[in-house]
Formats: sequence, structure tokens, C-alpha cells
Amino acid sequence: MMAGGLARLSPTFSNGPGLQKPLDPLNAVANTIDTILTPNPCVAETFPSLSLLGAEFLSIEASLFTNYSGWIPAGWRFSQPSVNIHDVTFCNITVSYTHPGHGDVVNVETWLPTDEWNGRLQAVGGGGWRAGRFILSYAGMAGAIADGYATVTTDAGLGNAEGPMPWALISPGNSNLYALQDLGSQTLNDEAIIAKHLIKSYYGREQSYSYWNGCSQGGRQGTTLAQRYPAAYDGIIAAAPAVNWAGVFISTMWPKVYMDVTGQYPQSCELDELTALAVPACDGLDGVEDGIIADTSGCKRIFDPFTYVGSRFYCPSAGRSINLTLAAAAVANAMWTGPVTAENETTYLHGLEMGTDLTKGALTSCDENGECTGVPNPAVKLLMGYFIDKEPDLSTTKISFKGLERAFRSFKQQFDSFLASDDPDLTPFRDSGGKMITFHGLVSSQWLICPFAKLANDNITRTDRL
Repeated sequence: MMAGGLARLSPTFSNGPGLQKPLDPLNAVANTIDTILTPNPCVAETFPSLSLLGAEFLSIEASLFTNYSGWIPAGWRFSQPSVNIHDVTFCNITVSYTHPGHGDVVNVETWLPTDEWNGRLQAVGGGGWRAGRFILSYAGMAGAIADGYATVTTDAGLGNAEGPMPWALISPGNSNLYALQDLGSQTLNDEAIIAKHLIKSYYGREQSYSYWNGCSQGGRQGTTLAQRYPAAYDGIIAAAPAVNWAGVFISTMWPKVYMDVTGQYPQSCELDELTALAVPACDGLDGVEDGIIADTSGCKRIFDPFTYVGSRFYCPSAGRSINLTLAAAAVANAMWTGPVTAENETTYLHGLEMGTDLTKGALTSCDENGECTGVPNPAVKLLMGYFIDKEPDLSTTKISFKGLERAFRSFKQQFDSFLASDDPDLTPFRDSGGKMITFHGLVSSQWLICPFAKLANDNITRTDRL
């Protein structure tokens, strides 16, 4: 029987008889007798008496996978090198449960290596709006299995939904708070408890150490675990953690709102040109000229995009040289500065780091004459329709500066307790012996998470010194 999650990885992984060595008849008979006499622990009956406060268990399925082989690139593991998987055998246990009264069905999938278990658990996180049990989670689990770990993932009760549209509202005007609670925190602790119970039942002993490994959504899950469930894991890798969802949402919307309000729509090549100009101007601020802006704060102080208005450069998309426009300088400056209030233009959120690709946020469509219009930003409809207005079909996509600020405060007031993980006090996690590594690339494709992750790290460092 092939589990659903593994089936989705079939293009990447292979398993087949060609990977097995042929057996001579005597060995075949001996192996058959040994199989008959040796109980198979990879059955549901091996995992009795699952207990979890606030949960009711619905089912447990166990399947043995053999000859599991493949290759996982480093980019799919976030914090670990690429790995070749060859002829791995493991027990796949899927536990389904509900929180009575919540109307949810949560699925936790655990893989337990049958041979050479290293005595440790490595849980893997999700990405985007997925809590887990999707292609990147399974890649992380495959890598963990190859390294000898027991490993686990959860769908947080959200199934295969790639975004919040199917579950964010229980009806127009009413948020699905139980689903937000499941995604935000509760199922993360559930997952750790269930995985540890399965490990003890299967191996007859507890894991020596347990770790969490995640990026983006998985990074947010990691920081949430450190803040809310400090004893769940001994170590946490929280890469590119989306700790401030309100900030990420509003900053995603900010470039389009700014362009619409001011009526300025630059060509994407102009924004690329300003980024290219900023790199040599700021490269040496950290004392090393390596083509990277390391001192992004210092760069914002010295680099003025308006001084380049009118300068000539070659625009690949236009196929000719053009003059850099005031609109391009204004939009770039707004993105680096961050959202501002309508009254006095005071910045209330951090802008992008210098060197980041600006074109991902300021999407425009331009004709052959270089006249541009704004491209609809799906984040605007998502945030306003499903979280602020809570009426997707009627929600507006035309937002003023004041409207954006109100949306920011509304999202924080309503949903920070579910989704934010920016509490700087990690004292309980530290006191429990926990260790955490978190990092983010300055010009990562997850371009809006970096400034908020950096701010959270600064706050944690400051709090730890008190």
C-alpha cells in the first residue's frame, strides 16, 4: 500500500526490484522462515493507548516501506546538505485525530527507520500556508530518514489546501478560529507528543534528543514551539521565520498601494537598475568589497535613488536605452523605507533590505512606449477578503494609505495571538536546555520575511541581556 504523501514524491524517488540483490534458494527459504517467526512491529497494534489531552483519536494506519531510494537537493532541506537515499526501510504511521467540538481532522505522519535508528527525532515544518504533509515536508523527511532519524509532519487539520481560501471563514463575516489555532500552535505540540509516543512504542525506548527543522512557515513553527512549548524539542532550526504575519502581509501589499495612491508605475528594469547601482555604492560599508550589501542599514542612509533620476541605462525588456524616471526612484525609496501613515508619513513597518529584488513586489505591465500600469496583487484580495472584510466576493482591492494602516492594526488585533511568533522572551526555552539556530539570507526570494526576522532576533538578543 502506498501512502498518499509518498505517492506525490514518485517523480523524485524510485523503489523497485532492480535495487534488490537476487537471493539464492537456501537464503530465500531462511529469510522466509525468519519473517514468519519474527513479529512485524509495523502494524497498528504496535501503537496502543495513544493519549493526548483535548484530542479524540480516529484512526491509526501503519505500512512498511522497503527499498526507498532517491536524491534530495540541499535547497529542499534548508539547513542540511544534499543526500542520496538508498534502500531505506521504514515504518510509516499515520494518526488521525480531532479536537472534540472543533470540527477538525488532523493527520500526523511519522516515519520510523527499521534499521540503524540514530536514537533521535527530527520533525520537519511546512511552507507557505501548508503546515506540513506536502512535497517539501516529505523531502525533509526523506533526508532525515537517510540520516537515521525518526521523523514526523502534520497537516494541522488543513488537508491539502495550498492557501487559506477553503478554511479561513466558516461563513461570511466569521473567521474559522479553530483552524487558525490548529495552524498557529496547538497541533505543533500535539505532533511532538504523538511522535514521541510512537517512537517509544516501536523501539521500546525514548529518543535521546528531539529536533525541529523548518523554513518560512516551518521557521515560524519553530519559533512558536520555542515560545509556547519550550520542552517540546531539544533543538530548533528556524530558517527564515515568518514571525510577524501582519507585517509580512501589509508589506506585501505596500508597493501596489503606494503605486496606486501616487499614480507612479515604473518599469521593472528601472528597479533592477537602482538595485544594481546600490550594490557598488554600499558594498564596501562592511569593510569588504565582495559584491554583497552586508550593511543594509548603512546603505539606506547613504544611497539616494533620486540622484539617479534622468540617468541613462539599457533596459532589456524595452530593448533600448531609457532614462531612469522619478516614478522608479519614488517607488524604490518607498519599498526600502516601508509603509507610512497617511497623516505625517511616519514609517510603521520596516522596509526591504537594500539589494533585494524589488520587482517581486512592484509588479507592472508596460507597453512598447514604456507606459505602465499596476498588476493586481493577489495578497490584497487575500488579506482583505478573508481576514479583514471577511467577505471575499465583495472585498475591495483599492486601498489608501490610511486603509492599509487600518488593515495592519486590524490583522494584529484579531490574529496575532494565533499566528505571530515574535515574543522576544525565550527564557523558558533557554532554561529547559533548548538551543535554537535561526538565519535568513539578505536577498532571499522570501524577500519580506528578512526585516521582521532580523527585528525579532534583535529583540530576543536585547531581552536575553536583561
